Amino acid sequence: MPTSVLHRLFSTAMIGALLFLTSTVSLASTTPSETTSPLSLTPYEASFSASLDKGVAIDGGATRTLRQLDSGLWHYDFRVSSFIANITESVIFRWQDHCVIPLRYRYHLSGMLIRDRERLIDFNWQDGVVSGRYEGKTFELPLRPGSLDPLGYQLQLHQDLRAGLTDVTYQVVDKGRYDEDRFQVIRQEPLQTELGEVETLVVEKVRGEGSGRETLMWFAPQWQHLLVRLTQKEPDGSRYQIHLEDMDLSERPTPP
Repeated sequence: MPTSVLHRLFSTAMIGALLFLTSTVSLASTTPSETTSPLSLTPYEASFSASLDKGVAIDGGATRTLRQLDSGLWHYDFRVSSFIANITESVIFRWQDHCVIPLRYRYHLSGMLIRDRERLIDFNWQDGVVSGRYEGKTFELPLRPGSLDPLGYQLQLHQDLRAGLTDVTYQVVDKGRYDEDRFQVIRQEPLQTELGEVETLVVEKVRGEGSGRETLMWFAPQWQHLLVRLTQKEPDGSRYQIHLEDMDLSERPTPP
């Protein structure tokens, strides 16, 4: 159970699948205003604490890093380290017209007493094909406009929040198929973090009726809509959380 929990919590599939939006986003209720200024990417590094609460706390840590390569492409990286398992996840992408355009996605899980797992996804936009490997099996799919990988969609989400969107739907290539994920801003609220109190937008992953699973994310607009907290409640009552501990962000203000 703990291993599968970490896999769900820290893999991108759980935080939702995030798209890269060429025409990928379905705007359910809100569109960006005509006066929305062009959004740029800013390199950053953020560290998180993570815990599972089901009678016993199981703690781990995670980091997210965004940096630009010498080629002009971008590299987005997510790493989890715990005594149970280690996860390394990354995507190389092109940033174009305010959209994440994924090129190469890699995921690797390893740990004690568990089977190593890996996922590979390659996006060939010239030929209109996405191919990869999941659970030892290869797959190939036709590329849809705005297709995203399981990590890049998360970056696209907070960029879309910066643009003023409040209800978005993404198509994400994962596990050899397309997943459609919808996210909705449900409220604003102040949140106490390790870096001080900050105003946040609370975003919910919209699930089908009777799902029994709830995923909430807190994004801080004054910190470029960086994810500062995530909680997921499972049907059995278990709750998994990550909290921002520190970050290196050029535009970060001094906490009050």
